[in-house]
Amino acid sequence: MSTIRGARERARIEVTAAIKDEARKQLAADGAARLSLRAVARELGMVSSALYRYFPSRDELLTALIVDAYDAVGEAAEAAEAADRASCAGPSASACHLARWTAVACAVRDWALAHPHEYGLIYGSPVPGYTAPQATVGPASRVGFVLIAIVGDAHRTDGLALPPLAAVLRGEAERMAADFAPDLPPAVVPPLVAAWSQLFGLISFEIFGQFNRLVEEREAFFRQAVGELARHVGLLGERGGRKTGTGA
Repeated sequence: MSTIRGARERARIEVTAAIKDEARKQLAADGAARLSLRAVARELGMVSSALYRYFPSRDELLTALIVDAYDAVGEAAEAAEAADRASCAGPSASACHLARWTAVACAVRDWALAHPHEYGLIYGSPVPGYTAPQATVGPASRVGFVLIAIVGDAHRTDGLALPPLAAVLRGEAERMAADFAPDLPPAVVPPLVAAWSQLFGLISFEIFGQFNRLVEEREAFFRQAVGELARHVGLLGERGGRKTGTGA
């Protein structure tokens, strides 16, 4: 019985993967708004009723694709950070925060350039009639939490060089810190959220063509901008950097 169950599970995994692969082809050709379960079933030689046993609605299939995309870019960011952190192991590890930050940002950009349609699904225009469920929140947070971890390491070792926090933002900064960055001083959280959004703004401008006839040296421009974002969140970026304040 277990052998039969295992074969069925493998078959279900294979069919699910085939459905998602065909759906990604439709995304690339027609966009998310025109994704159709019937069209996917037709291309795979399935009857619609059979496909509904895997994905009962278009929205459930979209959610699966969105989660996959968020997980893929999150895995790219985490792998880049881990590789750069490993290369910095030892007494000088605290000097490598800027390099880790840059490695993560470049990994996200590389993934986006290699998967523009999947990037567009998660960071492009909302799909009409679709509301992302709670299941997408965790995967969508992976890149952000990698950046938070880097800033947290810098805070514990070098310290963070931050300007004073505007009084009007103190309450909001404390709320955000309590929600998702409890180990960071509240003053760093607003610039960190701004840097996260600006990172994806830079990538989106490149992916969606706003840099055409404007920026030619895209990678150099991106690295320069990412360095500015790192300084915005207080990373010192210098070996043995002097602790100039945590901005608490």
